[in-house]
Amino acid sequence: MEEVKEAFDRIASEYDSQRRWIIPGFRDFYHAALSAADWPGTEPVILDIGAGTGLLSALLLEKYPQATLTLLDISEKMLDVARERFAGRERIVFRVCDYSREEFGGPYDLVCSALSIHHLGNPDKQDLYGRIFSVLNTGGVFVNAEQVEGETPDQHQRSLAYWDDFVRSGPLPEMAWKAAMQRRDTLDKMEKLSVQLAWLRESGFSPVDLVYKNRMLAVMRGRKGGEGTVIPG
Repeated sequence: MEEVKEAFDRIASEYDSQRRWIIPGFRDFYHAALSAADWPGTEPVILDIGAGTGLLSALLLEKYPQATLTLLDISEKMLDVARERFAGRERIVFRVCDYSREEFGGPYDLVCSALSIHHLGNPDKQDLYGRIFSVLNTGGVFVNAEQVEGETPDQHQRSLAYWDDFVRSGPLPEMAWKAAMQRRDTLDKMEKLSVQLAWLRESGFSPVDLVYKNRMLAVMRGRKGGEGTVIPG
């Protein structure tokens, strides 16, 4: 993960301004994740895994202003941007750590992640899903807004071509979009959606849903404890 840390340390200050020109359907993608992060109370305890600059966390705090939120990321410079974003807000904790190895604390009502877990190898991804399940309260929800590999090589290549065309046609300077694509091609370890949904079920999540899909972008959701939800007393 050290290579991932160094790459995102370098782009921390530009990360937010570039996102909508790098992620096709940026708004729909993030709002699908927000919609999937449902909890029946008003003060959920939330963990954002690979939180980066706090893009997803900011949306979660709009939805749940009274939430207690922990942001985990391996890049201190990315979390420095998040600290500025949430300056003056209470009940927010920032932790610089390799979340593939360190404990999460908890328990939590919601665990969410956006565009981060694909940096892990498959054994670590699968292990992470089990660890997330273990730190959720009964009725808790895990939402993963993620890059996924195509189900066939042809489908995957079509998705990458679509992504490349989107980025090239946007307003980013050539140096910026080429750097983004290089990070994708060297650091990303995408896995098929079908495989990851199976991992969620094997970890104990039920039901498991696909909330959103746009080529290589998907929002997955799993609940701990079946259909019912529990509001802490």
